[in-house]
Amino acid sequence: MTRYQEIQHHLSTNRYRWLITGVAGFIGSNLLEALLKLNQTVIGLDNFSTGYQHNLDQVRSIIGSDIWNNFQFIQGDIRDLDECKAACKDVDFVLHQAALGSVPRSINDPILTNENNVSGFLNMLVAARDAKVKRFVYAASSSTYGDHPGLPKVESVIGQPLSPYAVTKYVNELYADVFARCYQTESVGLRYFNVFGPRQDPNGAYAAVIPLWVSALIKNKTLYINGDGETSRDFCYVDNVVQANLLSALTTNEAAVNEVYNVALNDRTSLNQLYNMMRALLVDRFPHLETHQPEYVDFRKGDVRHSQADITKARNLLGFEPSHAIREGMKSAMTWYVDNLAEKAYTE
Repeated sequence: MTRYQEIQHHLSTNRYRWLITGVAGFIGSNLLEALLKLNQTVIGLDNFSTGYQHNLDQVRSIIGSDIWNNFQFIQGDIRDLDECKAACKDVDFVLHQAALGSVPRSINDPILTNENNVSGFLNMLVAARDAKVKRFVYAASSSTYGDHPGLPKVESVIGQPLSPYAVTKYVNELYADVFARCYQTESVGLRYFNVFGPRQDPNGAYAAVIPLWVSALIKNKTLYINGDGETSRDFCYVDNVVQANLLSALTTNEAAVNEVYNVALNDRTSLNQLYNMMRALLVDRFPHLETHQPEYVDFRKGDVRHSQADITKARNLLGFEPSHAIREGMKSAMTWYVDNLAEKAYTE
């Protein structure tokens, strides 16, 4: 039995009270679904700045109305300390996902990014500390590696940040470490690498590349690739992220606490490879893709050229073992995107 299977078994017979911030978002709603399926009690906090009611509605339709009663939603903002404190009341574990993502958005509006990702994060740390939460697990980011050229990325070696977003995510790690030293809080930071999967938003100016491209392919619209297409990323299916969060919250290994971990596959996929993989998965259902070709545009400001994670630390200390490689994850994600986007493609 893997460590994750042990955790799942433990949760099936032990109920805890969890707080998920950013619960209406992509990763937050996947965490909600997983925890409710394990018969846990979940509080969710979201202000709908980047999350959606339809994500919560979809989780409810999947798990059923009876289990849904184990979920309580609070519409609130992590920039409000009182709301953070109210959400943390009587909570065992916090899974802090709320943030303003996107490198370009942070470059366009660094103040708003800082308010959410630094001030909001600090509010949540204070609220969790005061509520005596058992453990605070938070979404860190691979952007923390900045301009360091080494591959694969190792947690202890970072470079200079390349965007305001990267600064905010590094500050989160520093604050979590200081709180552990000053207040003996327990936290775990998870440096996500290019997460994808169901309920990831394909719309808007700051949509992630995979849902944005799927939408363009299905609708036979122009698909833009930044640079020459040889930029590479360590794409990580959302189920692997859910696993890392639950392992971090419930680890009994003292050496694993108050650390940061890479959450990825230790693999690299170029944008050109990603495009070809996605088109191959869709072409049978959408014949127009036989002749579809991408359009190459300028490199994106603030982006790193290559990204790949060393996940040895997470394996050794948390028992993390990714369940989905990129192809398996892409097949699962594609099913969701086709089901949710294909009908729209023909009605627009």
